[in-house]
Amino acid sequence: MNLLDYLPGVPDFPRPGILFRDISPLLAHPAAFKEAILQLEALAREFDYSHILGIESRGFIFGSALAHQTHKGFALARKPNKLPLASHRESYGLEYGSDSLEIQQSTLPQGVRVLIVDDVLATGGTIIAASQLLQKAGFEVAGALTLLEITGLNGGATLNQKGIANRTVLVA
Repeated sequence: MNLLDYLPGVPDFPRPGILFRDISPLLAHPAAFKEAILQLEALAREFDYSHILGIESRGFIFGSALAHQTHKGFALARKPNKLPLASHRESYGLEYGSDSLEIQQSTLPQGVRVLIVDDVLATGGTIIAASQLLQKAGFEVAGALTLLEITGLNGGATLNQKGIANRTVLVA
């Protein structure tokens, strides 16, 4: 099964020059979604981790399904002011602006090894911010895992330069 068949490109979204990959068709097709999780699981075996961190919002989908599949704990990296308890925060730049991620301080036991999961790797900025957030909060980063890496934006190379081991199911 070619998962790219279920990830159509939407040109010039959210701004001109960006090719957005829509995950909705993949999620709506049970066999394609299952295959995506199985491929993520195969790559996750390369990492030593006890918990998964899903990045808002599409990372929640793949991260929680992978956590269920691998019997690992799951935590959320949320946008600012969405968590009810004391949180750690990390700000970062995007291809088209800036944002922040937060993790609730009481979510994970101290010192655990965490695998970061998101849907798409573009420039790597969001995953770098998630890694810095985890480290500030006292956790070890096992690495990062994404469904798709966008070619030409060098996200994988950027993560490697930052010392973040990463694996991706598809490159397009």
